[in-house]
Parts: sequence; structure tokens; C-alpha cells
Amino acid sequence: MKLPPLIIGNLKATIPIIQGGMGVGISGHRLTQAVANEGGIGVISTVQIGYREPDFKINTKEANIRALRREIRKARKLSPKGIIGVNIMVAINDYDDMVKTSVEEKADIIISGAGLPLNLPKLVSGSDIKLAPIVSSGKAASIIIRNWIKKYAKMPDAIVVEGPEAGGHLGFHLEQLQEGKECLDNIVRDVIKVASSFEGGANIPIIAAGGIYTGQDIVKFLKLGADGVQMGTRFVATEECDAQMSFKRAYINSKKEDIKIIKSPVGLPGRAIRNEFIKKAEKNRIIPYKCYNCLKKCDPSKTPYCISEALINSVSGNIDEGLIFVGSNAYRIDKIVKVKELIKELVMEAENL
Repeated sequence: MKLPPLIIGNLKATIPIIQGGMGVGISGHRLTQAVANEGGIGVISTVQIGYREPDFKINTKEANIRALRREIRKARKLSPKGIIGVNIMVAINDYDDMVKTSVEEKADIIISGAGLPLNLPKLVSGSDIKLAPIVSSGKAASIIIRNWIKKYAKMPDAIVVEGPEAGGHLGFHLEQLQEGKECLDNIVRDVIKVASSFEGGANIPIIAAGGIYTGQDIVKFLKLGADGVQMGTRFVATEECDAQMSFKRAYINSKKEDIKIIKSPVGLPGRAIRNEFIKKAEKNRIIPYKCYNCLKKCDPSKTPYCISEALINSVSGNIDEGLIFVGSNAYRIDKIVKVKELIKELVMEAENL
């Protein structure tokens, strides 16, 4: 099957692949521009993006905004014609400022989940930036569409549908994941049905995400009615990924039984490698020595560990003292390749079907 382009408004990605936004510097400008230059949509994650800044610990908000500006500008310089996106979690305290910074720096699209981005259209008023909420159910899609139509007379420019096989924080209750009844195929069908029930909603591009690994997977979801896919885990094991090599090797060295659902400090379930850090956190509380005031629902006096510190440790190479978020298929990765090679492989797998 020849892969069709992914068209979101006036944006046209020649390959229907969005690179998932992966926080704390995993998807920065290097990965983003590489994906954009190959015809996909490259995405910078805003979560603690300023962790390398010298004043990050004492001036976190300003460091993050400064770093986001720089990352978008660098990505744009290296991919002047590519599509540059930004992933912004609703759950972060500096959500509004990150959205406004993305608009000011003329990112092409904002992808937003970890909560319902109900006021997002208001924050980008007057700009042409595209908006793609992330949902994990038809119900969530319906709430967002109804809210946006009523308050802003606007529909989402695209909807990312994230299933239970994704890496990092998941939009499901722990019980749902343990029961194993949630299935991306069904959720995609449900969201397509919900979107189509609104006038003009059938034209909203639907993006399937979570556990998508091969060209065959891409074709499967296109045939289900999706317009494209979002992939995160596979892009970690690329030369251009902005994480340290030891972080990438943790993916390569992982086994299927190492990948577990954990409870995040913010109360959400997440998928990660059960390493020494997770084992230690399961036994005793790792008291944070500092609060970065990053997440709205985090109480530093009760949290089992500081998620910012844990993620910064892992992406910086200190993987035994850090949290390593992964998708369910991370154990299948056995080598590090260039983004160009990965996308070529995915396209060839799809076209050979």
C-alpha cells in the first residue's frame, strides 16, 4: 500500500507519521528536524525542556520558555520547509505560557494531552497554528469537540487517539489497563464515529497512537479509517534522538518482562522499564530535595518521588537513578538507526503489503 500524505488544514506531511513528543529533552530539535525533513511531522516536547539551562533549578519557568524558543528556532533552521510541532501537556503548571511561546515562535501544530485542553483555542486566538488534542476515548473527543464548538466555534484540526500500549503517562485507569479490555482499534473506531456525528467532523484527521511499531501497523490503522499514526518509542532508538546514548541503550537492552505499568507520582498509570529506581521507589519513598512546581496535581509532601528529577536523571544518562518511560514494544528494538533509515523501513514495509 502506498502511504498517503497526512493533510491537516494547510499542512501536508508526505509521510503520515507524527513523531510522538517525549518529555524532558528526548524529543528536542535534533529529532524533530530529522523527522520533518523526511516528510513526517517532528514534535518537540515542552516538559522540562530547559533542564540543561544553567539556571534551571532556580529559575525553572524562564529556563523552560527560553529553551523552548531555542529548540523551535533550531528545528526550523534545520528544516525550513518541514512541519514542526510542539507537544504540551495540559497537566503542567506553565501550560498557558508554553502555548503562547509556541505561537510566538510560529510552530505549525500543538498536540496536547494529559488532560482535556478545553481552553486551548482561546490561547492561540488570532494565529493559524493547528490544534490536535490527544484523547483515549470517544467520550473525551466528544467533550472537547462540543466545548470548542460552543465556546470558540472551532473544531480540532486533528485528533490523536492514544491507546493503552503507549509509553509514559496513559489516559486510562489502572483497573482498565489490568483488565486488558481497552484496544486501540476499538477506540479509533469510536473516535471516528464520534467526530463524524458533528457537522464537518468527518473531515477531522484521526491519528492512531500507542504501540504502533511496523509499516504493517501503519497500514492496519489507515485501513481502519485513521489518517495517520503517531510513533514515539521507535524514534528513541535513532541517532538523532536528543537523549543520551545510555538512555537509548536501555531500550535496546530491555526485555518484554521488564516493561511494566507503574503508578506515577501524579496518580496516573504509566508504562516504564522496571529498573533499580522503580524497585527502590516501590520499597520506600524517595523524598524530593526540591520541587520544580511542574505538575498541577503533584503534592511534594506526599509524592513517592520527584518525577522531574527521575526523568532528568534517565535522559542525562543516569538510568539506574531515573525513570525510563517506554512503549509496550520497546523490547523489540535491537539497534540504533538514523531517522532516514527508520522511515524508509516503515514505508517499504507498508508498500510491500
